[in-house]
Amino acid sequence: MTSRTNLLLAGVALWAVCGHAALADVPKAQIRGEVDADLRRQLEQAVGQVEAAPANRFEARRRARDAMEAAQALLRSEGYYQPTLEDDVEGEETPVAIVTVTPGRRFVLGETRVNWIAPVPDAVTDQAVTKEINLTPGDPGRAADVLAAEGRVVAGLTREGYADAKAEPRRVVVDHATFTVQPNFNIASGALVRLDGVLLRTRGQTNPQWVAGLAPWKAGDRYDPEDVAELERRLLDTGVYDGVGVALAPLDQITPEGLRPVMVTLADRPRSLLEAGATYSTAEGAGLDVFQTRYNRLGRAATLRYGVRIASIDSRLGGEVSLPHWRRPGQTLKLSSYLVNEQTDAYDRTAATVNADLSQRIGKTSFFTYGLGLDAGRYSENRFDPITQAPINFDRDLAILTARGAAYMDRSNDPLNPTQGYRFYVSAQPTAVTGEDTVFFLRTETQATAYLPLQDGAKTVLAGRARIGSIIGGEELTVPSDRLFYSGGGGSVRGYSYQSINPRLPDNTPRGGLSLFETSIEVRRDIGEKFQAVAFIDAGAIGFQETPNFNNLRYGAGVGVRYKLPFGPVRADIAIPLDKREGDSAFQLYISIGQAF
Repeated sequence: MTSRTNLLLAGVALWAVCGHAALADVPKAQIRGEVDADLRRQLEQAVGQVEAAPANRFEARRRARDAMEAAQALLRSEGYYQPTLEDDVEGEETPVAIVTVTPGRRFVLGETRVNWIAPVPDAVTDQAVTKEINLTPGDPGRAADVLAAEGRVVAGLTREGYADAKAEPRRVVVDHATFTVQPNFNIASGALVRLDGVLLRTRGQTNPQWVAGLAPWKAGDRYDPEDVAELERRLLDTGVYDGVGVALAPLDQITPEGLRPVMVTLADRPRSLLEAGATYSTAEGAGLDVFQTRYNRLGRAATLRYGVRIASIDSRLGGEVSLPHWRRPGQTLKLSSYLVNEQTDAYDRTAATVNADLSQRIGKTSFFTYGLGLDAGRYSENRFDPITQAPINFDRDLAILTARGAAYMDRSNDPLNPTQGYRFYVSAQPTAVTGEDTVFFLRTETQATAYLPLQDGAKTVLAGRARIGSIIGGEELTVPSDRLFYSGGGGSVRGYSYQSINPRLPDNTPRGGLSLFETSIEVRRDIGEKFQAVAFIDAGAIGFQETPNFNNLRYGAGVGVRYKLPFGPVRADIAIPLDKREGDSAFQLYISIGQAF
């Protein structure tokens, strides 16, 4: 029975190998001749592959001729204008198409000339764009280099304000006596474009004056494609449009002063959106969200969102309004107000909150924010008295005024799946508390993440994160519980539930701290095109002084998988606590969109 089983398995394996070989692609023709390795690889790619070997000599002959034409085109594009090529067929029963190649001498570049078609650009522009040709006499006469140089000339003209610049048919002289290739570019620069205001086309109610105020140019300024792209980016940043088009108006709309408007076309997204969602977590319980969002009701791309969340830990009722490009481009005003009911292991809070924040974008992905927040409500707190070394419970009615300042810099290459670069965040919150207690303190927090590709193509990526927080000027018993530091969970130390990194009171209640330290190391490895395997270790500690305490670090480790979608990866992680205490779960599972950090 064993020998039969082995024989059957061997037969299946042989069938699989033979079947795979039969389905594998084969070269359309073999390349022969004295050709260097790099050129041979290019010729093989140009000739291409077919699904099966030729059925007869006639078909092999046809493939050889087709392959020879493809090889000749490739050689000419690489500067070999005097090659010798022969097509042939070998074999009777199993014919093989052959192309024998003798490249000959490679032609080199001569002097490149630019012929301007009237009207010609000004002398400064002429000199600037001519420098961008970047073709050196004596270099290989590759067609791709010649085409790229022509494209750089046109792109340079566009950047200098000649928006209608284009390349007319070029003339490339191939001199077989001197083995040189001399490009002659015929460039029509068109007239210099000076910009006017904005012409708005929309079926929505966007205010044309508001759009005009977003333009990063003044009437009469020289055309700059980056300015036009920036206007498009500012409109897209609002998030209220399904489509944004920004382009120069046609030539027939030039003003009598010679200025050219910019056409802006906006397609509004549906003006109202109702969202409902439900969540469940073994660590954080169940939750239900119902929110209504209204877009562009004020004619300036505002977003109004209001609704209710009912959850085991954080329930709230209220809303917020976002006013993008408020008073100046790139600055967003956010106003919010909520009734909040928090029920955590460490404290309960019932409060009304009002917040106002201004966020200013710097570049494409960085910003700084400052604002004010007012919370007023009742706190039921489970605390630890460092003097008596005993747990205490008390209720307080407090009003908390917080000034907020934060800065965020993103130099990574992708918001949801970064493979290189870094991110940096820092915040400071001066806070005044009044009511049954009066206290002033400063809450600070800093986080840095970095991404390092370990292989070409970022097949393997090493990612790291570090976070430090400190409360200066307050005491453990006087700082409101929701302003203390807690750690544990999917966004901090995986393997532990919410707040469970913290040292605990005798009744197992998390004890909030005055300082925080967290760090994570993660290795991400691509598996095929769609999947990614991840291994990670996280660590965190809570301290009761202003400086972080590294003596009570707790560690979590785990593995995960990512499934890559066009908008970003779907993440699933499973982690275990490495120094499990009483009350800690054996493991934690996290599922979300985007990388962990």
